Amino acid sequence: MHHCDCARHDTGPGHPERAERLTAIDRAIVGYPVSQHLRFLRPEPADHCWIEAIHTPDYHRYIEETCLSGKGFADTGDTHISPDSYRAACLAAGAALRAVDEVLTGRAAAAFSAARPPGHHARTEAAMGFCLFNNIAIAARYAQLEYGIRRVFILDWDVHHGNGTQEAFYAEPSVFFCSFHQHPHYPGTGAAWETGTGNAKGTTLNIPLPAGSIRSDYQSAFESRVQPALDAFAPELILISAGFDAHRDDPLGGVLLEDEDFGAMTRWLLESAHRHCGGRIVSILEGGYNLDALGRSVRTHLEALVAGAE
Repeated sequence: MHHCDCARHDTGPGHPERAERLTAIDRAIVGYPVSQHLRFLRPEPADHCWIEAIHTPDYHRYIEETCLSGKGFADTGDTHISPDSYRAACLAAGAALRAVDEVLTGRAAAAFSAARPPGHHARTEAAMGFCLFNNIAIAARYAQLEYGIRRVFILDWDVHHGNGTQEAFYAEPSVFFCSFHQHPHYPGTGAAWETGTGNAKGTTLNIPLPAGSIRSDYQSAFESRVQPALDAFAPELILISAGFDAHRDDPLGGVLLEDEDFGAMTRWLLESAHRHCGGRIVSILEGGYNLDALGRSVRTHLEALVAGAE
């Protein structure tokens, strides 16, 4: 899922979350064997009702008006915006919804949304961390309300904790949120003791890892903690907050994953998807700020998704 207008979200010179990220992904895919197995689809902007299934109407209106006003940032100073940012954000959310459509209607075994701005830091009433609308949270709620999916499992492997996604579902037992992330690190949330509240106690699983962590650290945690949680929850759909800034070459993180490690994590999740939900898996782009590493890692991720669908 990709739309050229997502590149019109202008974050200004020197900002790490820039339009060239999408160009780098295209360059890493087109002309490579994996591209022969992909369908490239253009999304429509998400309808207001789906954005407001996660965000308040006042916040939705604030983002629209603030972007169109030409103000340089939304809420926190790192979340830069331009007049075209609102449309890009609606398209990024729409791309996540179209990806869910493709998988849940059976037109695709798996789907990847390559859109921006990213979303997992966006809170119900606040923009932060380069994020305006929480694309993956909107996608999860859409799957539930539009398709009757009862249990959604979200794995966030971005180097930064997906605080906005956790907040959206912290009291919601039908959505299991699991996060691998560097800790301590931005945004400062995601401690192991954050496990949900009320009836949702136990449906948030945070796996904070120190800088310098490598694939074996992720694999150990996946096998001992994530896999049992997946099996107990038995999801009907798996969503991935696919940030690639845990790569060793990324300028915004200190984790030391390699290109192939993202393929390995994809395969771990595919095994669970085939066991519990007919292989249904949707991946949504989050971070990744070294352009070469981002492109290669996304290609490896897509190669694993394609192989898992065969």
